[in-house]
Amino acid sequence: MNARPEPSRFAPASPFFTPEHELLRDQVRRFVETEIKPQADAWEEEGFVPRALLRRMGELGFLGIRYPEEFGGSGLDTLATVVLAEELGRSTYSGVAITALVHTDMASVHVFNAGSPEQKARWLPGIVAGEVITAVAVTEPDAGSDVKGIRTTARPVPGGYVLDGAKLYITNGVHADLYCVAAKTAAGGAASRAVTMFLVEKGTPGFRVARALDKHGWRSSDTAELVFEECFVPASAVLGEEGRGFYAIMTNFQNERIVLGAMAMGEAQAALDLTLDYVKTRRAFGVPLYDKQAIRQRLAMLAAKVEAGRQLVYATAWRDAQGQDVTREVSMLKAFCGELVNEVMYDCLQFHGGFGYMRGTAIERMARDARIQAIGGGATEVMLEEVAKRL
Repeated sequence: MNARPEPSRFAPASPFFTPEHELLRDQVRRFVETEIKPQADAWEEEGFVPRALLRRMGELGFLGIRYPEEFGGSGLDTLATVVLAEELGRSTYSGVAITALVHTDMASVHVFNAGSPEQKARWLPGIVAGEVITAVAVTEPDAGSDVKGIRTTARPVPGGYVLDGAKLYITNGVHADLYCVAAKTAAGGAASRAVTMFLVEKGTPGFRVARALDKHGWRSSDTAELVFEECFVPASAVLGEEGRGFYAIMTNFQNERIVLGAMAMGEAQAALDLTLDYVKTRRAFGVPLYDKQAIRQRLAMLAAKVEAGRQLVYATAWRDAQGQDVTREVSMLKAFCGELVNEVMYDCLQFHGGFGYMRGTAIERMARDARIQAIGGGATEVMLEEVAKRL
């Protein structure tokens, strides 16, 4: 009888993935170990990720995974994005992860999905190379998940528009070069047809970064408040069709939420790995903590839940790559994974004891970073309402 062949190093661990996906996973994982982890503590203190790292990610092809080769991308699918997000989440430095993922899958996608041929030709090569960093400016002081409630206006004038208003909690807002900005171009009628997206370059007169924001977590991710005061942009700055911005935002939310779910499951798995290592070596009452039935059974249940969340992300990403409508499933996974990663972090910090409560430990940082997963990109309560509509 012939011996069973040895599996390839890049053999898919899931039926949803191909060897190409697993090769990407290996590349991202090595990049995290060699180029993120050794330096990321300093970036946490500085409050931003250096441009050199993003350019390096561009050189390695990580910033253009979904974009066509004509722009320098790889032309891969939703599952490839999931691989990138999951592995960056596993880094234990989620501020670094979200800096890259906002650029690749939450901001620049507006340029690719709705941009004119001229806009794509001008911006996408630099975006893919990491030379042009992007941010998406939708959230406002009085409008988060309720996109229809935005108040920033774009008043038509000869040759273009004048923007007035403010944006809040904008990731990459301090250091971005190009901003995809949502503003109302119609005062009356349906709110869903009143929003238009604009491309605004840093340095445009009337546009300024009002302040960098100090956050509970994601310390190495820069976040800003933006202000537009009589900010003129030419008609060529319109991204897509006037009045179709709401639909563009809703469409891109689907991809964003898949990415956040994958990132959350990467974070959760990393926390479990760290905690298992800790409880197997930390001794209490004469034995390792892992010998305590309550602890090992709780970790086993968390591992089961993380596996369930991960498979929900994988299956939803696969269906999205097939062009299926996954609105319900995306809302499910965003709610489930956002809550689960916080459940995992709570227990993992608990099992680290006082050590886990100290600044400078990975689990303390990860617990702070994870809290936003139940808020950003669609709060859990909003996601559950979306699911309820489709039951």
